[in-house]
Amino acid sequence: MAAVRSHHPDADASLLERAYAEASVWHAGQRRYSGDPYITHCLAVAAIVAELHMPPPVVCAALLHDVEDTACPPQRIADRLGQEIADLIAAVRTAAVSAYPQPSKDTTPASDAAGPSRERAVLAIRLADRLHNMRTITFMAQPKQLLKARETLDVFVPVASAAGLETVGCELQDLASAVLQPPPSSYAVTGRLLTALTLLLPSQQRARWQEEWSGDLAAHTTRRARTRFVLRVLLGAPRLSMALRRPSRQERR
Repeated sequence: MAAVRSHHPDADASLLERAYAEASVWHAGQRRYSGDPYITHCLAVAAIVAELHMPPPVVCAALLHDVEDTACPPQRIADRLGQEIADLIAAVRTAAVSAYPQPSKDTTPASDAAGPSRERAVLAIRLADRLHNMRTITFMAQPKQLLKARETLDVFVPVASAAGLETVGCELQDLASAVLQPPPSSYAVTGRLLTALTLLLPSQQRARWQEEWSGDLAAHTTRRARTRFVLRVLLGAPRLSMALRRPSRQERR
């Protein structure tokens, strides 16, 4: 992986290749909610971890962080890739992000030559896992989206910020906030615009035309069709207003 090589040019490429091979074997046939092969999630999490300057064993653990959900024998990863990676994977599965201590701002960064602590490495994988899940959250059911977004804001964002991973924390906050406070839909926007357009009409006629326009708007099922309908109303509203305000023949007599 390019991110690993850029930060760790002397890394053992064969270790990463073996970890990827194991992940490919045990996640074969699995799919995400999006329909993508599950291995795409493993690769994305590993890439995020590599961008956080984590060393190759941590990246390998990120590639295999969900392998315990497969038929992979318990001892296989330790035998093939080493006990360090196996222990990291086990820690990722059992660690609660909310239980992590809040590091001070003087905490040694993950890129320090001494390498990250076990705790920090596990935290990096957990945050990367949540970050990719939030990036693809639109494929989850709506109730689950709301639960994940709330948990992300309440737990993951503060921990990421306290750990000095502001970039991850900021993106998590933006993604979660977009779920909990989505921008108004095009239907809502066009509906409000139609309501505003009725103000051009005589007051006694507004309710009738708002009801008619709302019915017509609901009949259009795509954003493009609704937008075009509202534009037609917008262009015709001044003429309609003049016509409605023009006295009838009986009133002129």
